[in-house]
Amino acid sequence: MKKVIHALNDNLQVVYRKAIDADTALDALSASGKGKFQTIFGDDTPFTSRSKRFSSYVEEVAGDVAHLQGESVTEQTINQALPTIVKKLELLLTTLEQFKKTL
Repeated sequence: MKKVIHALNDNLQVVYRKAIDADTALDALSASGKGKFQTIFGDDTPFTSRSKRFSSYVEEVAGDVAHLQGESVTEQTINQALPTIVKKLELLLTTLEQFKKTL
């Protein structure tokens, strides 16, 4: 399981860097009167956060991964949480790539 957690953290670092760039671009769009939307991800996603910036979603996933690193977490808990965390990371990466292409 340590390898899985390590891989999740590696992916989080990649997503974090991309999110910073995307949020900077969103700030620039907002300053020029563009990018008028309420949230990046809607209610039909596994995210509980609702934000106009990617960093909030990255923080949510980072919290999910940090929770898995607790000493009292069982392997069953990890196995139950992993599909949702992977889906969140996948959505973030896909959306960040699509956003980058539209700039």
